[in-house]
Amino acid sequence: MNNFASHGWFKDEFHKRYAESAKEIGRFNLALFGKTGVGKSTLVNAVFGAEVAKTGIGEPVTRESTLYLHTSGFFGLLDTQGLEIGVEGDRVIKDLAKVIQERRRRPPAEQIHVAWYAIRFADRRFEETEAEFVRKLADLGLPVVLVMTQVPTSPTGDYHPDAVEFAQQIDERALPVYGSRVYLTNAKADDFSGQQVHGLQALVDATFRCAPEGVQDALTAAQKVDVKRKQEQANAVIAGAATAAGAAGVTPIPFSDAVVLVPIQLGMMARISAIFGIEVDKAAMASIAATAAATQAGRSVAGNLLKFVPGFGAVGGGAINATVAAGFTVAIGAAWSTVCVKLAEGKLRGVNGALDTESIRSLFLDELKNQIAKMRLNAKNQ
Repeated sequence: MNNFASHGWFKDEFHKRYAESAKEIGRFNLALFGKTGVGKSTLVNAVFGAEVAKTGIGEPVTRESTLYLHTSGFFGLLDTQGLEIGVEGDRVIKDLAKVIQERRRRPPAEQIHVAWYAIRFADRRFEETEAEFVRKLADLGLPVVLVMTQVPTSPTGDYHPDAVEFAQQIDERALPVYGSRVYLTNAKADDFSGQQVHGLQALVDATFRCAPEGVQDALTAAQKVDVKRKQEQANAVIAGAATAAGAAGVTPIPFSDAVVLVPIQLGMMARISAIFGIEVDKAAMASIAATAAATQAGRSVAGNLLKFVPGFGAVGGGAINATVAAGFTVAIGAAWSTVCVKLAEGKLRGVNGALDTESIRSLFLDELKNQIAKMRLNAKNQ
């Protein structure tokens, strides 16, 4: 392992870069409402993957403690605690109006961005008090998304006919909600009945479309449903880092150090970790394991590939030109993104739940080899 990582520099610098990225990304804050028992916590945990909706957790944001704000990483949840919307809806709306007005003077990460109102299919009833609550939510200037929870489907994926009819009845009210419709979902699979998770992607898409533009990055990092969107954002970060690395690519850098110790590349890895919602300590440990393997194998493996790339000098200390510096940064970013996808899925862990550093090393190095091989092939074809 290089001297920087072995002396803790790498870990400290990674934490610093991650903190910078987290500040830039900010936080997406969702207001969640619905009657008791409609499955709000299950829905939130399925979409955002964080157990922030547990009763008793959260900071009261009004003097009367009607509303509570729970925060976890790039996600904030504003909800009620033990209140029935149909009975105390006016009180909630009054307190919410104060919160929204006061927070609009704060930075975007402290504001409330979107509201979900949840209805349970099994209730088969949407009362006028609920409809009026939704109208008042919209009057506050909040984009509102209507969600029906626990909707059963057939083995072929068709919605239960009663759910379709129930949704039509709600839609006919012409409520001021996004898409002028209710989104049908099931957030938790049931092996006994065979019910599968469904509707979450459509719900996430709707939330992205109505959320303020300034919180798109935070919503991407917070949600766990749309991995493709995370990858697209990671690719944009990689492209930006590659451009910056190319501009600095004429500096003579030994290959073993070029793998990770360029601040541009380190910042890129930290930002990608944040996008995939990897906790900073876990991400730092994984990145050390991954890049250690790459530096150890750099001269014998990647060097043999890169020596065929036009413009690359002697591996031991030649000048890396802009094209190679940019391409190599892309390779690092792509390899690290692959690791982050697996980490976000809860993989790359040993039997005791700790990170499997050997699997991380192997995955990162294999993907890095593949990316460098593509560089070589592209260079030969040019």
